[in-house]
Amino acid sequence: MISPSQAQTVLDLDPPKSPLIRGTLRRGTLRRGTLSECFSPLQRETRNDFPSPLQRETRNNFPSPLQRETRNNFPSPLQRETRNDFPSPLQRETRNNFSSPLQRETRNNSLNKGGWGGSPSLKTDPILAQLPPLPQDIIPQRPSETLPEQEPVETTPPTEEFLLPPTPDSPEPIPGEVPQTIIVEGFEFEGNTIISNEELAEATKDFLNRPLPFAEVFEVRSVITQLYRERGYVTSGAIIPPQVFEGGVVKVQVIEGELETITITGTQRLNQEYIRSRLALGAGVPLNRDELIEALQKLQLDPLIANISAELGAGTRPGSSVLSVQVEEAQTFFIDLSLNNSRSPTIGTFERKATLTQANLLGDGDDFSISYGNTDGSNTIDASYTYPLNPRNGTLGVRFNTSFSHIIEPPFNRADIDSDAQYLEFTWRQPLWQNLAEEFALGLSATFQDSKVTIFDEPIDLSPGAEDGSTTVNALRFFQEWTQRSNTEVFSLRSQFNIGLGILGATVNDSGPDSTFLSWRGQTQWVSLIAPETLLILQGDVQLATQSLLRLEQFGIGGADTVRGYRQNTFLSDNGLLASAEVRIPIVRLPELEGLLQIAPFVDFGTVWNHSGNPDPDPDPNVLVSTGIGLRLRLGDHLSARFDWGIPLVDVPTSDRTLQEEGLYFSLTYRVY
Repeated sequence: MISPSQAQTVLDLDPPKSPLIRGTLRRGTLRRGTLSECFSPLQRETRNDFPSPLQRETRNNFPSPLQRETRNNFPSPLQRETRNDFPSPLQRETRNNFSSPLQRETRNNSLNKGGWGGSPSLKTDPILAQLPPLPQDIIPQRPSETLPEQEPVETTPPTEEFLLPPTPDSPEPIPGEVPQTIIVEGFEFEGNTIISNEELAEATKDFLNRPLPFAEVFEVRSVITQLYRERGYVTSGAIIPPQVFEGGVVKVQVIEGELETITITGTQRLNQEYIRSRLALGAGVPLNRDELIEALQKLQLDPLIANISAELGAGTRPGSSVLSVQVEEAQTFFIDLSLNNSRSPTIGTFERKATLTQANLLGDGDDFSISYGNTDGSNTIDASYTYPLNPRNGTLGVRFNTSFSHIIEPPFNRADIDSDAQYLEFTWRQPLWQNLAEEFALGLSATFQDSKVTIFDEPIDLSPGAEDGSTTVNALRFFQEWTQRSNTEVFSLRSQFNIGLGILGATVNDSGPDSTFLSWRGQTQWVSLIAPETLLILQGDVQLATQSLLRLEQFGIGGADTVRGYRQNTFLSDNGLLASAEVRIPIVRLPELEGLLQIAPFVDFGTVWNHSGNPDPDPDPNVLVSTGIGLRLRLGDHLSARFDWGIPLVDVPTSDRTLQEEGLYFSLTYRVY
């Protein structure tokens, strides 16, 4: 299916990547029925592509042209940096009626010392009073949760036999104790747990109440063994042990197979227990071939593993088996350099960014990433660490982001406006249901964000709810994620409830917006492979709030990741709705360079509105609509580029000072290592 990351606000941090599904299918072989045969050419090709904008997943954050989550955060045709990133509540740029909350509030409210929290406001500051209305995105916002863009993947298991079992031997009966012909009135089954006595009796009823040559009695074991194999229990079977036949009852011993041990070779930095524990999930008792194959296929999907092969052999006990696994580890260390013009004009649209990622820092599959980005008016450092808690891909993560911004957009640059922002997040995520075609996960995040705005080094309140130039939001965020995929399409849903807490120094006001709030955000994405390398991408994003929100929590539209054709965060409001449709069509293929160029016509729509208790009126107009065309370029594993030209269909005031305000957006990412 489809992971997009949201646009970041002018003074904000980069949006966090959301790993729903990691990586694409990797080529690998599984002895006696190669696993690689279950993967489509699309998967094998995309498994080495740039991680696409469709993933939280993956762990390298390296967006691939046909994929989500992958992990390198490498903007690609289907990925976060590309507008795959779901239009998020990171409010993009303001470019509309510049009628800022500050001005409206100072006109309509009687404020202490001229500001919301006692600091100077636009009304009392002599320099600001001479400037036109300030853009809304002067106040930074929190990084938003995003639904990674996904890509279709092959999920059909191998059709040929994969693991051939050792068949239990049947001991011969003791000579002289069995007649040449017997009449069996019933069978007594022992050792069976997965198939009931009733089912076994039904399968062997043809052997009852008729004279049977003794050799034919032994065919019962073959019937029972075949029944187990048909259900995938290929190492289970039945024997007829030595016995004295009395009363017309024959004892049948069922031996249900189990995995005695797993041996792993080929690992270098990756802890073998990481692989062993995940294979053990598919090695229950009795051992089932299909469940074991699925466990191996999940490891094929794991971005830490390039190739995997396995062979099942006989163990030291009847019915026991030994699984021998050969692993080739994937590259886990990456350095990416990127350029884009997706930041706010207030701090400079052109961003330079370097990202270092180690997806297996301590050998336990733990992911570490750090990045530095800057524009002409901002510097941002972002670091994150995620540790796997269990073999079912439960994780615990921490993220820290700090940024300093200086307003450089004329004429506001005369006011010497600065902003400092810090963001800290702790996230727990646990899939409750996960297979090759579907995943459902729950998660909980605790976030702490603080921002401070100054003019000539003195605090100033530029938005409703600020206190001495500062805004602090502490919140709990409960999210639910569901993804379903096939070899032709992916469908994803994400829901998140945000509960603001008035503790630990959070902003709390008697009236107006503060850190005590309740809001809900929903995202959906559908990606369909309608022809070879041709994708249809539909996206939706909505936020609803029960009260007016601080600027840090508002929903934004306008910009490269929401409504193209407008400047970043044109409108910011408490509630909002976004929808987009895009088709990516291949126009040039460069096999010698592993390259693909796609053309991408699109239509974007967004609308926002404030809660009735918000001191700011709704933007006028409060709807943005655009259409346009884009290009997506991928060259091997090292280069990804994107260009969009958006044509606004609703007029909004703009300075047309930058390419972004002319509706032109670009991004370029190069993987150095």
